[in-house]
Amino acid sequence: MIEAAVQAAAVPPFHAMAMSRYATERAQAGHRVLHLEIGQPSTPLPRRAREAVEDALEHPLGYTTAPGLRELRHRLAHRYADVDPSRVLVVGGASAGFTLAFLTLFEHGARVGIVEPGYPCYRNALIALGLDPVPIAVGDDTRWAPTPELVDAAGHLDGLVLASPSNPTGTVLRTEALAAVTAHCRANDIRVVADEIYHGLVEEPAPQILDHHPEAFVINSFSKYFSMTGWRVGWVVVPDSLVGTVERLQQNLFICAPHVSQVAALGALDATDELEGHVERYRANRHLMLDGLAAANIDEIAPADGAFYVYAHLPQFTTELGIDSLELCLRWLDEIGVCATPGIDFDLARGHEYVRFSYAGSGEHLTEACELIAEWNP
Repeated sequence: MIEAAVQAAAVPPFHAMAMSRYATERAQAGHRVLHLEIGQPSTPLPRRAREAVEDALEHPLGYTTAPGLRELRHRLAHRYADVDPSRVLVVGGASAGFTLAFLTLFEHGARVGIVEPGYPCYRNALIALGLDPVPIAVGDDTRWAPTPELVDAAGHLDGLVLASPSNPTGTVLRTEALAAVTAHCRANDIRVVADEIYHGLVEEPAPQILDHHPEAFVINSFSKYFSMTGWRVGWVVVPDSLVGTVERLQQNLFICAPHVSQVAALGALDATDELEGHVERYRANRHLMLDGLAAANIDEIAPADGAFYVYAHLPQFTTELGIDSLELCLRWLDEIGVCATPGIDFDLARGHEYVRFSYAGSGEHLTEACELIAEWNP
C-alpha cells in the first residue's frame, strides 16, 4: 500500500490544467484573461446532440451495457474499414480509454515509448499505473514524427503511444512515416496505442492507423471535433482477442460511459454540416495565430497540420531572460493577461524553451493576445 501511495505521489502535475486554474482565479479576481492554454472548443454542443438529449430526458436514463449503446457502437464501427462493432467500446472520454489500454496491454514495469513533445497524461498515467514511460525525442529533422531508428534507439519497448495529429505540435504522421514506424513495431512485438482524437481537425485527412496496423489499440473521443469536452464520452477500437478483457475492466472500473453522453454522441454523429463549420473557423484561427506570432517574432514553429495548437520555440524569451517556459507563461498571465501552456508539460528535456498556444477560442481574442505578446516589455 505504501509503495502504491509513493507511486501515485510521483505523478507530475498537468500544467495545462494548472494554468487554466490560475487563469480562472485571476478572472474571478476581476482581471481580464485571454485563454490560449487548453484545447477546449469554444463552440457549444451540436444542435442535433442537444435535440437528442432533450428527447431522451423524457425517459429513464440509467446504466447501459458496459460496451455502450448498440446503435452508437455500430455507427462508430462504420468509421473504419473492416471493423466489427464488437471491437468498439464506448468509454468515459479518451482518458478512460488510455487507462483501459494501458491496463490491458502491459504488465507492471513494462517499458512504453512516448514521443516527446507529447501529451503529458500519457506519461503521467503510465507512472500512476506502475509502468515505465520511455521518452523518444523528435524534432524538426524527422518532421516531429517518430522513426524506426528513434524507436530502436530507445532500447527494448513493450509498447509505443502514437498520436496524429499530435498534441502539442498539431503535426500529422504522414502515410509513409506511419507505415514505417508501425511496420517496425509489428516486426518487434511492440504493442501500439494510437491516439486519434484530433482526427477531423486537420488541413488534410490524417491516415488511420488501422490501415497499417490492424492490431493497434485505437482511442478516439467526442471532445474535440464534436465539441463535447465536458460530456466525457469517447470510444476505443480493440484488437479482437482483447475485447473480453477490456469489457471486464470497463465493468469494474467505470461500469459504463454516461448514458446521457452516449445519447448526445449519437446525435452529434448527424451534425456534420455544423461541425465542418467549426473546422473552417479553426482553419481561420490557425492563420490568425501564425500571422500574429510571426509579427511578435515567434516563428520557430512545428508544422501545425491539425488539432488546434501551435508549438513554438521561444529562446528569445527564456534564454535571454534566464527563465523557463513555466515562469514565462506565469509572467504573461500576470502582466498581460495572456494564458498559454508551458512546454515543460510536453517535453521534460527541452520543453523549458517551448510554449503551446491553443487557437480553439475566438479569432478576436487570438489576435489581441498576439498583439499583447508582441508589445510585452519584460
